[in-house]
Amino acid sequence: MNRILIKLKKSSRLIMNSNDNLPDSVKKYLKKFASNLWSLSDNSQRLFNNIIVIPSLAEFDLLPACLNSLEENDKNLLHETLVLVVVNNSLSASAEIKQNNKQTIDYLKNYHGKLNLSFVDASTESKAIPDKYAGVGIARKIGCDLALKKFDYSNSKKKILFFLDADCTVRPDYLEKVLSEFNKKNLHSAVIEYEHKFSDTSLEAEAIICYEIFLRFHRLGLKFAKCYYDYHTIGSTIVCDVESYIKAGGMNKRKAGEDYYFLEKLAKLNKIYTIADALVFPSARKSWRVPFGTGQRITRHLSKKQNEYVAYNAESFKILKRWLKFFMSDKVIELKQILTEAKNINRALSDFLLSNNFEKDWKQILKNNFSLKEIQKQKIFWFDAFKTLKLIHYLRDNGYPNINLFDAVDEILKMMRIKSEISRDKAIPDIQIQKQYLLFLRKILQEEFSNDN
Repeated sequence: MNRILIKLKKSSRLIMNSNDNLPDSVKKYLKKFASNLWSLSDNSQRLFNNIIVIPSLAEFDLLPACLNSLEENDKNLLHETLVLVVVNNSLSASAEIKQNNKQTIDYLKNYHGKLNLSFVDASTESKAIPDKYAGVGIARKIGCDLALKKFDYSNSKKKILFFLDADCTVRPDYLEKVLSEFNKKNLHSAVIEYEHKFSDTSLEAEAIICYEIFLRFHRLGLKFAKCYYDYHTIGSTIVCDVESYIKAGGMNKRKAGEDYYFLEKLAKLNKIYTIADALVFPSARKSWRVPFGTGQRITRHLSKKQNEYVAYNAESFKILKRWLKFFMSDKVIELKQILTEAKNINRALSDFLLSNNFEKDWKQILKNNFSLKEIQKQKIFWFDAFKTLKLIHYLRDNGYPNINLFDAVDEILKMMRIKSEISRDKAIPDIQIQKQYLLFLRKILQEEFSNDN
């Protein structure tokens, strides 16, 4: 185990594979960040333009459906696409998890479907991931780093990394829509629209409807505020080109939230685009796999330990909008003027800036950057996705407490001048009314981001 930990820390030796015709940027990345502890299951010399990386932890029951949905995509696009499954668990994983992963590996070894399929064994005794690192972040990273040596760099086509999860399915036009957008608009990174799968009767359906309404309310709030970081952060919807993956330093090793921080790095390279007419369908299930995120929220909802039908106060997004309109304006602003205006907008905003070292950081930004273009970039870097969320939380704790979820949705729709025909007669409406809210929000967001694009 110590040997594995040392190698993970150093990560100085290249992942072994057959493609020696690598761009210098890829070679440098692999030398600095990649590990040689894991390898692909086959020695094929074939190279690809697109690679779909799928972490799989005890997913024997669901992975086949994911692969089946990919098989329904255009056969010509599938021909130049590799699907790479990372079967993973920690060294201390239970016997049940290890057995499930063994079944998955056996299934993949005997796969004879339409996909170009390879897998990584990060599960069996000599290949399991040390507990310190084990999680979805390193599983994605293992797959993506290995993928870098399976791209065909000899042609001019974009080299695209797709991030997917084993419990997801996709539409038959998944590859077509994404690749068309990337090539037509020369995209570098994007998120794909999503819709959680649920039945009409299950308790999980009640939980995921509530959670997805919250997610979509939050995204509408960011959209209303004209926030640069207005994308959703669901790992199975991320797509980026190899160039952006490398410039972002690759995927991180976080046990959860890896998608949030990776997207933030991508956003600081290029604006995150939303592909609104492609869809990923994540499952709505409780899960022990990560400490927070969809699975954890479903588990918490089902436990009924707290009221889940709450959301940020919509007034917080008004404050955020006023702040962004002022701070992100196309001009250099002196520190005193910024602090004065922040206080005029809202005292809590001013206090937030001061408590987050804005004075020192802004002086440094003006000292080190001379052009308006560079200063504008530094504004986006400083008030990033994490600080945006921190501000919303700070406002929540300082005068703008959470409110009823459906009141919040109604208010944000009113603020955006979006008319809704949905009516309810109580704070938490019946499940059918909740479903109407969700379907309406899905429609609105798809239209909003389609119009942007």
